[in-house]
Amino acid sequence: MIANSKSANVTRWTGAKRKMKKFFFGIIFLIVIISGPFIYVKYFYTYSEGYRAGLLQKFSRKGNLFKTYEGEMILSSVTGNQNVAIASEKFFFSVTDKNVANHLDTIQGQMVIVHYNQKNGALFWKGESEYIVDSVKPIP
Repeated sequence: MIANSKSANVTRWTGAKRKMKKFFFGIIFLIVIISGPFIYVKYFYTYSEGYRAGLLQKFSRKGNLFKTYEGEMILSSVTGNQNVAIASEKFFFSVTDKNVANHLDTIQGQMVIVHYNQKNGALFWKGESEYIVDSVKPIP
């Protein structure tokens, strides 16, 4: 009789453990299903894309753990005499392609047109900015 009660308790305990495993796997599955689309929209979905033209003021490779290519352009809307920018705005961007980065590094201080993709958020190993430049063309 004692053996039957022990085996009944072991069977109940095994069933309870099985139910708890199913419950926790279900919770983990729901977290993955819910967070997957959020992560995609936040970091990988292209919110907008376009072109910017301006003076490439600064371009560098920086970072403590992950080195990324970061740039800064001056977008001038109004120029005064002697082509000096009066009203200007800065455009900060990141570059993930090494060939584009090498090209930008050689044309600092020149007027350029860049094509960018804007993401909703920035991943630290891809750069600091949500603007990712994927091509550049100098303005003659």
